[in-house]
Amino acid sequence: MSGFDTPTAAWTVWDGPAPAPRGVVLEQTRELDKFLAEIERRAFRMAQVALRDPDDALDVVQDTMLKLALNYAQRPSAEWRPLFYRILENGIRDLQRRRSVRKRFMTWLPGPKEDPDNEAQDPIDSVADSAIAVPEQLMQEQAMNKLETSLRELPARQREAFMLRNFEGLDVAETATAMGCSQGSVKTHYSRAVHTLRKQLGEVW
Repeated sequence: MSGFDTPTAAWTVWDGPAPAPRGVVLEQTRELDKFLAEIERRAFRMAQVALRDPDDALDVVQDTMLKLALNYAQRPSAEWRPLFYRILENGIRDLQRRRSVRKRFMTWLPGPKEDPDNEAQDPIDSVADSAIAVPEQLMQEQAMNKLETSLRELPARQREAFMLRNFEGLDVAETATAMGCSQGSVKTHYSRAVHTLRKQLGEVW
């Protein structure tokens, strides 16, 4: 599986009545590249929790990065984060719908059935951090694995609200923008997710 490809200036389309000065364009491109480089690993983790497949997760994240660069590069940088996650969540849901259709179609065919929930190794988990002692690292990995298992069992909207608020640190308003819903809905989904996770995880977290 290849690594991430951060969009470059060549991907960026500048729409508008008049092009911005070259220096402004270059500065916006550098800022966007920096933003994408900082967000890609967390976005990959979120996509893999939802999709359970590293290749699908990588495809969705890269497609999200490209769409943000093509369609929203000129927007203020403060708007990029919620826009990015809205595109990402839409991409995840689109892929899940395609999986569902493919799975229903496969049930009509003879032979072994495709298993879209096949658990694949997380490439991020395979990178050891030498600064962490082995027992502590194992405990952290076990806790994270248990959390991810519990997150996968949540309804999709609850999982989105929890991960955007806790993994990415979005506030309620930004999460509402990313999820395409009201702030009240975000609070409801988040509260229910926290309640369920506390019951399931107990003293682990």
